[in-house]
Amino acid sequence: MGAATAVATVGALLALTDSGSPLRGPCTLFFLLAAPAAAGAAALRGLDPYARTLAALAGSVVLNMLVAQGMLAVHRWSVHGGVIAVTALSLLLLLWALLRKSE
Repeated sequence: MGAATAVATVGALLALTDSGSPLRGPCTLFFLLAAPAAAGAAALRGLDPYARTLAALAGSVVLNMLVAQGMLAVHRWSVHGGVIAVTALSLLLLLWALLRKSE
């Protein structure tokens, strides 16, 4: 879990700093899939592990597609904006899941 978090964090940082590193693409893609999937998995705590993983990954792809489609629809596409939007939405979903869990 710690290594995955480190790779995702490095991916977000490489994308936001416009690094020329060859690891920028794979690490950023991992971040864009892992951040919403982790938040979704936290929200889906009632499912068995396999179904939870599958649903969280599917939700992650859907969230990324909606962010990309929304940015393209308003003619505001940018890598920075996409990473920031996915991060913000993932944090909101995680916060909602944590608040729901504490009730």
